[in-house]
Amino acid sequence: MTKNILKLAASIIALFAPFASNAAAPVLKFRPDSTFHILQVTDLHYIHADSRCDSVIPHLTEAIRAEAPDLVMLTGDLIYGHGRKSMEDVISAVSSTGVPFAVTFGNHDDEQGLSRRELFDIIRSYPGNLTDSVAGIPGVTNFILPVLSSDGKRDAAALYCFDSHSYCRIPGVKGYDYIKAGQIDWYRSESQRFAEANGGRPLPSVAFFHIPLPEFAQAAADQSMPLAGTRGEKCCSPALNSGLFAAFKERGDVFAVFVGHDHDNDYATVLHGIILAYGRYSGGNTEYNHLGPRGYRTITLRESRPYLSTAIRLYTSAILHPLTFPMQ
Repeated sequence: MTKNILKLAASIIALFAPFASNAAAPVLKFRPDSTFHILQVTDLHYIHADSRCDSVIPHLTEAIRAEAPDLVMLTGDLIYGHGRKSMEDVISAVSSTGVPFAVTFGNHDDEQGLSRRELFDIIRSYPGNLTDSVAGIPGVTNFILPVLSSDGKRDAAALYCFDSHSYCRIPGVKGYDYIKAGQIDWYRSESQRFAEANGGRPLPSVAFFHIPLPEFAQAAADQSMPLAGTRGEKCCSPALNSGLFAAFKERGDVFAVFVGHDHDNDYATVLHGIILAYGRYSGGNTEYNHLGPRGYRTITLRESRPYLSTAIRLYTSAILHPLTFPMQ
């Protein structure tokens, strides 16, 4: 009898947990000085109880506390073994800093014994989580994070987060998957909604996901394009281009895209007025990384303007490739 009561209580708690989590979700807002600070962490490739990862969690929490950002954005491939325990280690550490955080999945996260949905359920159980999953479109980590104006009266920016999936499943097409038409349609619809609420003007926005778009390779191959940072390997983008970059240009709101995936790239470039930037490999020696000291990317947005400053910061505190992008 007692066991049945406990099972019933557990079921009720599980049923209402998502609503409780949403009710406690932090609100993102520009600071009084009209800035909003993001710390991008990518490709931790963390494995629980693996000595190669001993420094990962201490470095991660130290970086968050040192930067004191308004948001920590983790752009995929967080874990590389022992799925549940590894994800709990990473998310618990980020949550313990008290800084709001969000996750977009990479191609390796769901190869460690748990599905994307199961990993999402772990992530959303922690305080400070802003990761969400819009129903009815492909993938799990598709969501938008609006950033309020400094006076809290309106949306001043939007952060679009996409699930870039894993590997292409079309017969005869090798390599990585692409962001699907349903996701792009969702983005267009939400972009229109934000613009209508902004007096018909595009709302300044940036995007985060794991696998780079084909346009990253296009921009890096064009020697007339500005490029700041290290290009240590070929861009590992999908073989097929589904048109997300074109949608960004047509809508006129997303002016910067931040990804991970390629461990030996940390460069930022510009193509057709849109910033295309990699984060810095942030993890342990469980995967290749030849850039030298590991680190992360800092991003500072300006309220109501398509403008940002960004840099790579190493765990040694050194700053690399500082850049400012005024977009007219």
